[in-house]
Amino acid sequence: MHFIITDAWLAKSRAIHLSGSKLLLALGGASLALMLTAAGLYHLVFFKGAREGWPVVGALVKLVVKDEFDQRDRFMRENIDAMARKLGEMQAKLVQLESLGERVSGLAGLSTAEVRSTPGRGGALVSGRPLSLEELQAALDELDQSAGTRVDVLTVVESRLLDQKIRSMMIPTQRPVTTGPLGSAFGWRIDPFTGRQALHTGLDFEATAGTPILAASGGMVITQELHPAYGNMVEIDHGNGIVTRYGHASKVFVHRGDLVKRGQKVAEVGTTGRSTGPHLHFEVLVGGIPQDPQKFLAARQGPPNGAQLAAATLKPAITTPKAAIPSPTPAVTMPRPAAITSTPAALAPPTAALGVPAGR
Repeated sequence: MHFIITDAWLAKSRAIHLSGSKLLLALGGASLALMLTAAGLYHLVFFKGAREGWPVVGALVKLVVKDEFDQRDRFMRENIDAMARKLGEMQAKLVQLESLGERVSGLAGLSTAEVRSTPGRGGALVSGRPLSLEELQAALDELDQSAGTRVDVLTVVESRLLDQKIRSMMIPTQRPVTTGPLGSAFGWRIDPFTGRQALHTGLDFEATAGTPILAASGGMVITQELHPAYGNMVEIDHGNGIVTRYGHASKVFVHRGDLVKRGQKVAEVGTTGRSTGPHLHFEVLVGGIPQDPQKFLAARQGPPNGAQLAAATLKPAITTPKAAIPSPTPAVTMPRPAAITSTPAALAPPTAALGVPAGR
């Protein structure tokens, strides 16, 4: 396409040749310029009319703004409804957590009244209006406060359970000798040396010499000595006033002040001290009072609460006054009798001292 441009007097002229691509490019540029100009004029007139309140323009502006507000409100309502549903789910989970906390608190020894933080609620469902943003925020704040209370309660429960676990771990329930039958039990018996009735303050475990002696529970060694009556003796303090004693050992592998674990080898079975043959004399003392070790060892099969077991053992296991039970004292070496020649009269309860606690 050719364009010829001349002046008014046709004195000068200029020819412009446009190919197809150039013509399309020129038309596109002109169209774009026209659209931009129209858009600019439209916005200029529209904004001016909106600011000055022209009748037609003002009505259009209100319609557009109202539509935008409706869309925004609808979007917010949908979000609030979704958050309300999520809040309901969180409240249901919190109720489940509270129920679980109450059950666990019972195991920790806390009463339900102590751990219940919210009163019971319920009733028939009567639908109402949707929650407002302020009401939803208030419900979230209440849920946050309730969750914080739950955390505090469960922290107390965890502390109680940890304390009970530690107490139970310190209760001597481990059998000190894994093999061999049980010999003399706790209580009154005929003394193998004197032939008279005497109090046996522990358990005798028959075993061959060299059999490992294991700590009945974790603790600290407070005594390791050669005693005239108990021979090579070890005493372990388990806390809460509980002490275990291991007598007549042939070898000892711990010293005073050592920390030992449950089941750790502390000595080997022997027949040192006041003993008639290889065995372990095992005692449990609570507050310095001898207790029947059988009730501690039996707790391993059906363990009660460790704290309750320790508290229960604070009562003397024997009815004889504490002052009548002598602590380990040096005993006079006596020849071992060939046979016990005691008569039934010797079975009567002694009226004097109980006699020296002896091994088998």
